[in-house]
Amino acid sequence: MDKVVIKNIQARGIIGIRDWEREKNQEILINIELFTQDRKADTPDVISACVDYSVLTKKVLSHAETARRFTVEALAEDIARICLEDSRVLKTTVRIEKPGAVRFSQSVGVEIERFQDPST
Repeated sequence: MDKVVIKNIQARGIIGIRDWEREKNQEILINIELFTQDRKADTPDVISACVDYSVLTKKVLSHAETARRFTVEALAEDIARICLEDSRVLKTTVRIEKPGAVRFSQSVGVEIERFQDPST
């Protein structure tokens, strides 16, 4: 498989379970890996043959900033679903972090892997 890496998407949105977390946007750090079919050496150099990571990043950023999820797990699931909407993406790894969420740590977060549903 080939892999596309989108590193350190910086979103600001409502995420968390505490009252104060529901009132003010927080930093959300998103990392995504997209696994696609191996490309042949003679594949044309055109965007239609590739995953458009710019379009995908905009969708992910918009969702993260408006979803108002309670958990990073739920947001990670949302983003994995968005990634897998492109049929060329066979598998995705999504990592969501909340920098500074826990005292004495740089960040806390979750990383998930999801696969394309073969029945679709």
